[in-house]
Order: sequence, then structure tokens, then C-alpha cells
Amino acid sequence: MKLLIIRHALARDKGEFSRTGKPDCERPLVAKGRAKMREAAKGLLRLVPEIGALAASPWKRAKQTAKIVSKMYGMDPVAVAELAGDRKTKDLLPWLKKQGGKEVVAIVGHEPYLGWLAGLLLCGREASFIELRKGGACLLEFTGPIAPGRGRLLWALTTSQLRRLAD
Repeated sequence: MKLLIIRHALARDKGEFSRTGKPDCERPLVAKGRAKMREAAKGLLRLVPEIGALAASPWKRAKQTAKIVSKMYGMDPVAVAELAGDRKTKDLLPWLKKQGGKEVVAIVGHEPYLGWLAGLLLCGREASFIELRKGGACLLEFTGPIAPGRGRLLWALTTSQLRRLAD
């Protein structure tokens, strides 16, 4: 199985949004972030032509990003609570293991959670050594069951690199 890890696109400024009184989980993407992600999603499609599942954090900016990606792949994203930025990365492992029959599973979430998840799956430790910038992605491969330290990094790209692949 392969795991496509995607960070949400550019969202409203956290400090500015906090003045609205709404919780951070409701912070949306900005127009520029949506536009860049539409192009980056085209690059993702060139690199990963098919996915078997698309899951997103229930937070608004991740759901919006997943919706953009879903249009490229023709499938609806599902919200997975364990992808929320305030959860522990190990909480996601049971859900990932249930996806074992799929060739590629894509997830959309937040930093530093995604970096910690990649570190856990690649090295067995929640250590962020892959910086996923907004709209960036990485692809991990597992030859056996998904487990800490069992993954192999195939690539990690920024949103601008993904957009260049769209051409």
C-alpha cells in the first residue's frame, strides 16, 4: 500500500481569524490557497493517477483541500476525526490498517501532525523531519502491513513543485 500525505492549502491567517471569535478548526482556505491547490492537485494526479480512498481532517481547511483533490480523482472525501490537528498520530493507525486492501490511500491534514505521522511511519518515532508546506505532499510505501518504522519515503514535494508538474 502507498500513503499519500497532503497538507491543507493556504488558509486565513491564524491571528486574524482568532479575532472572529470562532475556533481555529473553522479557519477556511483563502482564494489564493484554493487556486494554488487546484493546480497542485493536477500535479498529484500525474504522479499518483489513482487513489482508493481520500480522507481528511474534520477541520474546515483540510476538508476544503480534500474537496479540491477529490475533483481530480472523482471521489468524495471522508472526514476522519483521527486526522484532526489536535489528535495523536498513533490514533490514526487503526483506520489506516483498515485500508489495507487499497493500493493508494490519500489523507489531508495539518502540520506538525503530518510530519510527526510521517516520522512515526518511516522511523518508528514521532519526529518531524519532513516539512510539509501548505499544499505540499509526500508519498510513503509499505511492502507489508502499515506499522511504525515500516514505511519508505518515495518523494516529498512542495505545492510549487506539484504545480509545475501540472503543466
